[in-house]
Amino acid sequence: MKFLTFAASLRQDSVNKKLMHVANHIIKHQGHEVDAAAFHEFCAPHYNGDDQDQKGFPPEIENFASRLRACNGLVIASPEYNYSIPGTLKNLIDWVSRLPNQPFKKQRVFLISASPSMVGGNKGLWHTRIPLEACSAHVYPDMFSLADAYSAFAVGETVELANPDLRKRLQENIEGFITFCEYFK
Repeated sequence: MKFLTFAASLRQDSVNKKLMHVANHIIKHQGHEVDAAAFHEFCAPHYNGDDQDQKGFPPEIENFASRLRACNGLVIASPEYNYSIPGTLKNLIDWVSRLPNQPFKKQRVFLISASPSMVGGNKGLWHTRIPLEACSAHVYPDMFSLADAYSAFAVGETVELANPDLRKRLQENIEGFITFCEYFK
């Protein structure tokens, strides 16, 4: 199977990018293909219905939709902004939701987050579920939130989670998500 993955962060040294790197490694280790995207590839102007009517869909949105349709599952590592979804990610969802032949419909989605807070961005993930489910995506019931993320990664040649229990939990969540995707093929 093939998975489209991205961290919904524009920061160069984002902890969500690090977490997505770990998740990508797990997916590949399970024998699956990963289309690891950089979020800036999908950043479009603020959604405006008049712009859509006059200019059509931005190429960034068409690119995302094409890649989403070509995969069996989507994994998003999302930062939490003020206990909610980042505006850039919400904007992407809003644009894509207007496309004909809705690419989110029945797409399988796994949400993960990393945050320096003690709840790991979990509140933001709950807000992210809402517009995805409104677009008829099948959002995996479990979510993975990494708390205290600035100190959660092992220092070394590869990026990995320092805590073995968290590594195991992330791996089990991803294995469960892969099974979920196989079920909804």
